[in-house]
Amino acid sequence: MDIESDEGRRDFLTLATGAVGAAGVAGAAWPFVKSWSPSADVLSQATTEVDIGSLPEGQMITVPWQGKPVFILHRTPAQIEAARKADGEKLPDPAKDADRVKRPEYLVVLALCPHLGCVPQPIGTGNYGGFLCPCHGSHYDTSGRIRQGPSPKNMQVPVYDFKDERTLVIGKATA
Repeated sequence: MDIESDEGRRDFLTLATGAVGAAGVAGAAWPFVKSWSPSADVLSQATTEVDIGSLPEGQMITVPWQGKPVFILHRTPAQIEAARKADGEKLPDPAKDADRVKRPEYLVVLALCPHLGCVPQPIGTGNYGGFLCPCHGSHYDTSGRIRQGPSPKNMQVPVYDFKDERTLVIGKATA
């Protein structure tokens, strides 16, 4: 037998064994890598579309998003004016109303008190025409800003946008 053919056969077997081994490792690793991707039920909660076309001025609805309640308030001109007027006041967590809303007539906030995660009572229950967290007495204005009480922060504004005149999309779609 020729030495060159033995070396060629050995090189071929080494290369073939390496290729089969690499394919086996890739095949075994694929389910593990795929498990890092979010599941279908998680992806379905990434965004929530809400029809706001029939929401009357001065009314509020609560919708779920990612397992959390979200307040959507169709503000009246008086509520918008009150929120803008408070922009110049000394607030515990300063934020301008215009920075908290994309359209002045709609306020969208997570319905969770930043103090301890309680769900505040609806609009009009607080001292400033806004929300009240009855657990510890935090009062929020018509822009969801903390005005009185132990909460150190304003009510959080989730990522949202308007799909069209009637549809609000809460959350950000993942690619």
